[in-house]
Amino acid sequence: MSDVINQAVEALNAKLGGEGFDGSVKVEIADEGSLIVDGNGARASDDDAECTLSADAETFQGMMSGDVNPTSAFMTGKLAVDGDMGAAMKLGALLS
Repeated sequence: MSDVINQAVEALNAKLGGEGFDGSVKVEIADEGSLIVDGNGARASDDDAECTLSADAETFQGMMSGDVNPTSAFMTGKLAVDGDMGAAMKLGALLS
C-alpha cells in the first residue's frame, strides 16, 4: 500500500475521532490506490461503496490539509464524484 493511502487512512481516522461514518465512500487516489470510509472508520480497501470520489494525490492531500476546498475541487474538475452525492457531501464536510 502506498504511503499516500496510509497517511490518508490515519488522517481520516483522526478526523472521525474513533467514530464511524454514516454511509460508505470510496476514495480513489490516482496512481496510489483506494480507501474506504464507512461505519468502521477509514481503511485501505477497494470494496464497493455508495459513492466513489476520484482525485490525484495532490488534490486529495490538499483537501486533507484544508488547503483545497472539496466543493471547489469538484466544481473545477479536480475531484470526480460517482454515486450518492449526499455521502460525498458528508465526507466533504468532515474534511473541511
